[in-house]
Amino acid sequence: MALSTMIHNHLPTTLNTDVNRISAIHSYQEVVFDHLKTNKTSNRGARRLAESLSNLLHLHIEPLSSRKNLQFSNWDLLDEEKHNNPTTSPKELVADKWRDILGSMDWDNLLDPLHPCLRREIVKYGEFAQATYDAFDFDSFSEYCGSCRYNRNKLFEKLGLSKNGYKVTKYIYAMSHIEMPQWLERSHLMDTWSKDSNWMGYVAVSDDEETRRIGRRDIVVAWRGTVAPSEWYEDFQRKLKPIGIGEAKVEHGFLSIYTSKNESTRYNKSSVSEQVMKEVTKLVQFYQGKGEEVSLTITGHSLGGALALLNAYEAATNLPGLHVSVISFGAPRVGNSAFRDELDELGVKTLRVVVKQDLVPRMPGIVFNESLQRFDDITGTLEWVYTHVGAELRLDVSSSPYLKRGFNPLGFHSLETYLHLVDGFLSTGSTFRSDARRDVTLVNKACDMLVDELRIPNCWYQFANKGLVCNEHGRWVKPRREPEDIPSPIGEAHDHIRIEMQGSYQMLYGN
Repeated sequence: MALSTMIHNHLPTTLNTDVNRISAIHSYQEVVFDHLKTNKTSNRGARRLAESLSNLLHLHIEPLSSRKNLQFSNWDLLDEEKHNNPTTSPKELVADKWRDILGSMDWDNLLDPLHPCLRREIVKYGEFAQATYDAFDFDSFSEYCGSCRYNRNKLFEKLGLSKNGYKVTKYIYAMSHIEMPQWLERSHLMDTWSKDSNWMGYVAVSDDEETRRIGRRDIVVAWRGTVAPSEWYEDFQRKLKPIGIGEAKVEHGFLSIYTSKNESTRYNKSSVSEQVMKEVTKLVQFYQGKGEEVSLTITGHSLGGALALLNAYEAATNLPGLHVSVISFGAPRVGNSAFRDELDELGVKTLRVVVKQDLVPRMPGIVFNESLQRFDDITGTLEWVYTHVGAELRLDVSSSPYLKRGFNPLGFHSLETYLHLVDGFLSTGSTFRSDARRDVTLVNKACDMLVDELRIPNCWYQFANKGLVCNEHGRWVKPRREPEDIPSPIGEAHDHIRIEMQGSYQMLYGN
């Protein structure tokens, strides 16, 4: 099993909303360390490569013995205090400042120090991206490997995200004509739900209450990412391909995932690009037709952050005047400087959240990147040089007293590590936020980043008994999925027709 599978071995929890606490933790996957035991040689090589890169790139990895930021002398008291506090702050009304929060002024004076309202929104969109991991079926012995474990009507309820005030309207599926095996999860079984496609994310829209709070009807697209840091070299084709009609070029592996389709497949008769744009266009037209102000916010982590930029480029091109923004986490470079410039001209606002120790945001183009622009007068614009897009919120693992020191590429790249650091960030000159409320335990979902004093097991996010249940005969078996959670392109099409009819009825006759 590839490390790409292990790093994002995030699987669903059941949330007890009465006590706002996770009540059941489940997973089908083996933990990272089981994999490391069976594949020591290849992982030692990958680790040496990553360590060499970290030294080359001056990532400032602190040794394991360094604990200069551990401010607490009694971890038991701290633990008790955290357990008795809610994991979220009260929601604030941001209707009069939503454009600033989504980058209308390129986040000037909002990032350092980090504005509290912006922090909350970043975490909200990060949790939407995290949902694409938590609900994904990584079990290679399941006939549904590569699908979402829940139908779209249950997704947020199962993951404890209903409190955010959004409803999922569409699931999206992707394939690729380019062999990029580290992102596509396949079942070992012959009879499976799909041999070509993976669930790649979803489209959601804010409900009426959340719309009033945030000042507009917000459409969200959340993209799933899959790739571990040590495997980016393996997956990148390192080839730029034209996009649009100008000089913009993007990495052709990303573009293949975004645009590939095949009439003989069940889920990708249309590309993920066509699926998402059809749904977004329908929602924009519907809510603008009701006289509402509408925004499109696209989020994703790792590979998902790359797909988010391609999605933003297409949406801004085809839906002029729509406020389009991207909030990405640990995303790689996607295209050249012309691609960046076209996104700017289209009005796309991009905020990249980056952890200093994470290798992925430095790829592709570790050496040849936007830093070469200082030589443009000599060389001219280099069309083949990868360039980052937008504003950057830069975080540092060493700022948190809860995180271990030492080299941990899986932990550095984990989205839960990112969300923990966002929640605790005040400014580059400040210590970790003492009143940060997000549950620190989440950091160790699929890695080993928390200090031992917290006594949180590594990779704890697992299904009981690795998904097996004891049947009425006393035999341990794999349970069947609930019928409504079994992926079905026909069922989803019928669902869509029903929703479109309801929407047409509302437009004609009102609520």
